[in-house]
Amino acid sequence: MSGWRDVDVAIIGAGVVGCALARELARFDCSVVVLEQATDICEGTSKANTAILHTGFDCVAGSLESRLVHRGYELLRDYAAAANVAIEATGAVLVAWDEDQAASLPALAEKARANGYPESVLVGAHEVYELEPHLGEGVLAGLRVPGESIIDPWSVVSAFATEAVRAGVELCLGTRVESLEREGECHVVCTTSGRVRARWVLNAAGLSSSKVDGFCDHHDFTIQPRRGELIVFDKLSRALVNSIILPVPTKRTKGVLISPTVFGNVLLGPTADDVDDPGATGTTREGLERLLDAGARMMPELLDEEVTATYAGLRAASEHQDYQVRRHEGENYVCIGAIRSTGLTSSMALAEYVMELMRSAGFDAASLPAPPVPVMAPLGEGQRRRYLDNELIAVNPAYGEVVCHCERVSAGEIVDALKGDVAATSISGLRRRTRAMNGRCQGFYCAARVVAMMIEATGRVASDLTGLPR
Repeated sequence: MSGWRDVDVAIIGAGVVGCALARELARFDCSVVVLEQATDICEGTSKANTAILHTGFDCVAGSLESRLVHRGYELLRDYAAAANVAIEATGAVLVAWDEDQAASLPALAEKARANGYPESVLVGAHEVYELEPHLGEGVLAGLRVPGESIIDPWSVVSAFATEAVRAGVELCLGTRVESLEREGECHVVCTTSGRVRARWVLNAAGLSSSKVDGFCDHHDFTIQPRRGELIVFDKLSRALVNSIILPVPTKRTKGVLISPTVFGNVLLGPTADDVDDPGATGTTREGLERLLDAGARMMPELLDEEVTATYAGLRAASEHQDYQVRRHEGENYVCIGAIRSTGLTSSMALAEYVMELMRSAGFDAASLPAPPVPVMAPLGEGQRRRYLDNELIAVNPAYGEVVCHCERVSAGEIVDALKGDVAATSISGLRRRTRAMNGRCQGFYCAARVVAMMIEATGRVASDLTGLPR
């Protein structure tokens, strides 16, 4: 994108919320552009989370977040099935380790009912250990939440973006928004790649959402980046965990959990530390030690397993307990800010809600037939992977040529990711789309081949080679 562009809607941010908005708007007769400062989609908060589809049982009752998580849970569950995104209904158990935590469980069960989730059940210590026999000593009671699920979070964003792009939405990567100016009923969005004149602007900028809001002279909230560090344990640890093991939450954080993943690993985390730098996504010695201490109490056997990786993500926390979603009167501008760890679950419902705000303010684009839902590559351990699909391999032998042996990723899948409608532009983006180099060796054996394939497919070297093994 360069020079001037005129569009109906400009979306700022290509994380899960921005891509969900793009997908929703693709159902209307309007021109849409997505402006993303990173060189790929899903490069901010959306790329580093606990990959859980939340029921919303522990949201603040009556909040916008509660309403949208409840609705989004149903929408995303059905969409994942249609788009071939890996999802497993493992359920969760909230574990009380002391008397105070045990005493709070009935109130949490009542809170779940107030949030429209009556299925949670109080259980004693004996039943908790029947559910999770590898838990450490000292469990006093628990709360079962059977609807909690694990999901592939990255394929969700890719599916949203793919559906939107196929329907005509323009995705502008490497495009940072520097200012917003009013021009009559329109906004002029000044970016590093040129200017966009838009009838509507939707701010889904994640960690930068309060900054973008300030461009419009609104100062209703301030984003405080909250870093969460996590440890990924090897697939051999998966047999230790049957469901998502949750701590009793506090006002500030949901706490450290132990969760299986659809990829066959086990997660321990996250921490919750406020930081000043919105780019501070490195792990710390102190943070990882805290996680290991928590894991030693919750499930000592887990610490005997191999660690595959560690990572950290930043949540867009603010001084408010609820999402900050609003349209200011007289402006064709909607801020979708302070979307924290439940943003994956609520993303489709957020898109619906923003459309309601826009329509109530005069957005009158005609509806179009719903675009086809894209079918994503199967990446979950419970799915039939490409390298096992003999019919597919007969058509294209590249699907039978395994490049990444840890994650069993074929050459055909890597080529697909590099040449798709929303193609990977970086090594990290390729990892998210295929799982290549995300396994036990973290690319030690396959990185050279993967990088060579990227150069051959795109004619250029990725910009993020510094994290590869040497």
